Amino acid sequence: MLFTSSVFILFFLPILFLCYFIIPEKCIRIRNLVLLIFSLVFYGWGSVKYLSLLIISIILNYTGGVLVGTLTNVKYKKTALAVTVTANLGLLGVFKYAGFIAETINSIGINIPIPQIVLPIGISFFTFQGLSYVVDVYRKDAAVQKNPLYVGLYISLFPQLVAGPIVRYTDVEAEIVSRKHTLSDFSDGAVRFMIGFGKKMLMANAMGGIADKIFAYSGTDLLNTEAAWIGAVAYTFQIYFDFSAYSDMAIGLGLMFGFHFKENFNYPYISTSVTEFWRRWHISLSTWFRDYVYIPLGGSYCSVGRNIFNLSVVWMLTGMWHGAAWTFILWGVYYGVLLILEKYVFNKILEKIPSIFMYLPTIFIVIIGWVIFRSPGISEAGRFLAAMFGFGGMMAGPGLYYLHEFAFEWIICLIGIFPIKLILEKGLSIGEKNHLIFLVTKLAPKIFALSVFILSYMKLVSGSFNPFIYFQF
Repeated sequence: MLFTSSVFILFFLPILFLCYFIIPEKCIRIRNLVLLIFSLVFYGWGSVKYLSLLIISIILNYTGGVLVGTLTNVKYKKTALAVTVTANLGLLGVFKYAGFIAETINSIGINIPIPQIVLPIGISFFTFQGLSYVVDVYRKDAAVQKNPLYVGLYISLFPQLVAGPIVRYTDVEAEIVSRKHTLSDFSDGAVRFMIGFGKKMLMANAMGGIADKIFAYSGTDLLNTEAAWIGAVAYTFQIYFDFSAYSDMAIGLGLMFGFHFKENFNYPYISTSVTEFWRRWHISLSTWFRDYVYIPLGGSYCSVGRNIFNLSVVWMLTGMWHGAAWTFILWGVYYGVLLILEKYVFNKILEKIPSIFMYLPTIFIVIIGWVIFRSPGISEAGRFLAAMFGFGGMMAGPGLYYLHEFAFEWIICLIGIFPIKLILEKGLSIGEKNHLIFLVTKLAPKIFALSVFILSYMKLVSGSFNPFIYFQF
């Protein structure tokens, strides 16, 4: 089931609200049970056969957490941790990477059967969440949770189950056991959800339609330089507004049920360096790799050579996390190399350059990276990049058509990458003592969000282009 579906909007969410809020707030165990049941229904709606995989993940990490948290013998504790981590990564490896590994082996002349395994939706997200719980219990950063239903709720909680963000157990540990529900949180959550819904339906989908059409021209005479750049920028908009939209919707839904998830995107397209970009982009994923891979490897507190090795491992794994294809690995290596160069080669030069002059080079680097990320193969990425730099078709491409036809969408996407909301909030806060201005600042976002939601839902029911790009994760 998807957030951007009529089934979710008209049936799932209203029925869940009714079943959840009819239960007294003091009966948190029953409310949690309701959330768990509905979360399992949410996941199993579109892929019942893989619901068992989610349940196995819950049982695995609950058992691993109990063993790691209660065993007193250090050797046995480490063994329990190793088995749990290996089992988690094994499940991820089989269902996500088995086909890719087999194809890679076959490419060097060895002929082995390629397993036909459909990737379970959200397996990377709930696997990483389960891993973080067990590791945090081992490190004593979190207390072992002996109630299996609570561990199940943490891993399967539907707002962030299939599209993130990656929620750490320590972030919601207290709220799973006891949380307050306020009208203010519910209202803010509803506004956040509706804005996210609008970003997906009105901005990401429009740009996605353009990107899909232009990327399909790769290797043809229609893909000239003009069209290639328009397609690359369209995908740059699509992936940001799609990813951030699902994070907005997840954070909003969490608020409505009393959970406070951390922010996952912080206007990454205003960055003036690659390092800053990754501090703003998919924050939950970056911090996960930092805390569970980079720091255990030694982090920055080591020799330059070792640090370069650590960064290389992290970014290769980051690429692999996004999908089982060489383009994703190349994309990860691309950013790993850039970050290493930025840190150790160009750092002194970059410090002397005013940050405003680094904006365009940074966004250029990001756009190139997204072309690699979006392309189905390395050769296709090469052809598309070649077209961007003048080695494509010579015919009049369709680029200008998409620029003119979707002019409004281009404009709102361009506005949307900048922190206009924060600027307006800061400006309006000056006049909060004025009752009229105060009323406007409180009501305007809600009216705006509702209007966006209505318009977006009209788009949904009209059967407009509505892809779900998280299938590869």
